[in-house]
Amino acid sequence: MRFGKGEWRNFERGIEKEWLVTNGLGGYASSTIIGVNTRKYHGLLVASLSPPVRRNLLLAKLDERLETPQRTYNLATNHTGGGVTEFGFVHLQQVLFNPFPTFVFSFGDITLQKQIFMIYGENSTVILYRVINGAEPAVLRLTPLVNCRDFHWTTRKGQINFSREEIPFGVAVKAEPGIPALRLVCSEGKFNGCDDWFYDMFYVEEQRRGLEAREDHFIPGDFTIPLEPGETKTITFIATLEEVFTLDGKALLELEIRRLQELVKRAGYRSVLARQLVQAADSFIVYRRSTGAKSIIAGYHWFNDWGRDTMIALPGLTLVTRRYDDARDILVTYARYCRDGLLPNMFTDAGKEPLYNTVDASLWYFWAAWKYLQYTQDHAFIRQVIYPVLKEIAHHYIKGTHFNIKVDEDGLLAAGSPELQLTWMDARVDQWVVTPRHGKAVEINALWYNALCVLRGLAVRYGDTFPYQDLLEKHRESFLREFWFEEGGYLYDVVGEQGKDASLRPNQVIALSLPFTIVDAGRGRRVLTRVWQELYATYGLRTLSPSDPRYRGVYSGDRWQRDGAYHQGTVWSWLIGPFVTAWRQVHHYSPASRLQAARFLAPFQDQLRDHGVGYISEIFDGNEPIIPRGCIAQAWGVAEVLRAYVEDVLEIRPQI
Repeated sequence: MRFGKGEWRNFERGIEKEWLVTNGLGGYASSTIIGVNTRKYHGLLVASLSPPVRRNLLLAKLDERLETPQRTYNLATNHTGGGVTEFGFVHLQQVLFNPFPTFVFSFGDITLQKQIFMIYGENSTVILYRVINGAEPAVLRLTPLVNCRDFHWTTRKGQINFSREEIPFGVAVKAEPGIPALRLVCSEGKFNGCDDWFYDMFYVEEQRRGLEAREDHFIPGDFTIPLEPGETKTITFIATLEEVFTLDGKALLELEIRRLQELVKRAGYRSVLARQLVQAADSFIVYRRSTGAKSIIAGYHWFNDWGRDTMIALPGLTLVTRRYDDARDILVTYARYCRDGLLPNMFTDAGKEPLYNTVDASLWYFWAAWKYLQYTQDHAFIRQVIYPVLKEIAHHYIKGTHFNIKVDEDGLLAAGSPELQLTWMDARVDQWVVTPRHGKAVEINALWYNALCVLRGLAVRYGDTFPYQDLLEKHRESFLREFWFEEGGYLYDVVGEQGKDASLRPNQVIALSLPFTIVDAGRGRRVLTRVWQELYATYGLRTLSPSDPRYRGVYSGDRWQRDGAYHQGTVWSWLIGPFVTAWRQVHHYSPASRLQAARFLAPFQDQLRDHGVGYISEIFDGNEPIIPRGCIAQAWGVAEVLRAYVEDVLEIRPQI
């Protein structure tokens, strides 16, 4: 991908696009394409101290100036509480992603290229410079802005005490006990130590979110690299927590490019969209130290690994990409943590027990295991490791387990309470439950039916008994009787003691997209017609119909405003996957349905150039022009666009 000056004609346009590179540990580097940090989550080294969590901002920025005898060219762009104070982006000529973000500055008769990437498996960021100097001698000055805090917070001078020690090629900066020293090293020039501060950096995105938006950063000194007239020089700058490192930036870059190329080659797709998404998928598959296995980060910048998100994303991120060992690793990890039929909703920071407050993570586990079988035919693994866990989940859901999760007398699965929300629409602000869905939710019961069918299929395959046939039939009858809303031509969202909720929401689409579904094709087409008319919004599905008085079409403001809109009209990208698959299924995979599926997914080629460049955004406004919001890179968004595109448009899908 390539971007030119038209993308940053002014500061406001320049901050609309952000870049992200990751290290397979949950750590990352990220900023805007014009180099100004607009979030507290931005930084050149956000290290994961207990992978993939305990993420700390260590290097916020590395500002460049090039000094000639006649003038100084400031390439830095910064925003303080007083406004935009430095405008280095005016010298930015091009931004390339090939595959890592590369920034080309042109000023006078000088060209400077800067490429940023991370070393896989390390908390190390490499900034590789190539300077083509002009007719005069010059000095390139690199000024690091350092911090040492949890990436959810902000700091001011005086809150952290920094110490520095000069080392070969640079400096080691130490702050908090228990956090390794940050080593800043450069292959050329010399380090000039000092104790200074950058005051009052302003994060416009945090202000928009109603959060603390100002911060100070420590400056331990700067690096100066002399340049002869007409000289071309390559410079490697590394920010790392490692004690052993190399300053051969070209070799490091080649290794990282080759690793990504091998992933794309393994997936085996010719389509540009598929290849881009395969590359994006890599950023979410991370190592979890507490389990010694792989997991999936739900989104960047601020999410941890979540059970529900992991199971939904697993097929797209690991199976469609042919990363079968990673898929197996993830399934094993969650199998080990199954408690009373529940899979973790979220793994917390190191040393703490996972949270189990979800009804559907365990049900999506059946779907992920079934998809794994489709792609691998690895029955030995499923039979020995996963099948016992699936039986355990079914047993506890029928008997009853935590959080009021229990199969009712009519065979339908109920969960939660007015104060306890267990589905994916779980937004809550203090005591305000924004989207109450306790009782019998439509997608939960569709997933439950699918789970029983999967279990039955495996029991037959493995010569085991399936004791739930009567329950399966009862559930099917009850589902059709209780959830079908004939007058509206769609499915009720929730059935419970409070009655039947006729809100037009996208959850019913999940019921039509699963391998085993209750709803016949005729009714399914009626449902999807209503969904297309009222919920479809270019990059996903709205979470509530605009005709509903509770609809909120813009996701912005403080926590109350944002969470109040989160599932009340906001568009979610991941829902396009179930929508496209359901569309193909209810139209019996006709050629016309394939063409329409392609049209539904085509806009995502453009979305990859927006917000988080190379990724799919988490959410969007429900109102036009469908502005991207939330996380700039979301695992299940990338996963479901990729899965649906490969399986339902390219029609590359395995059969079980």
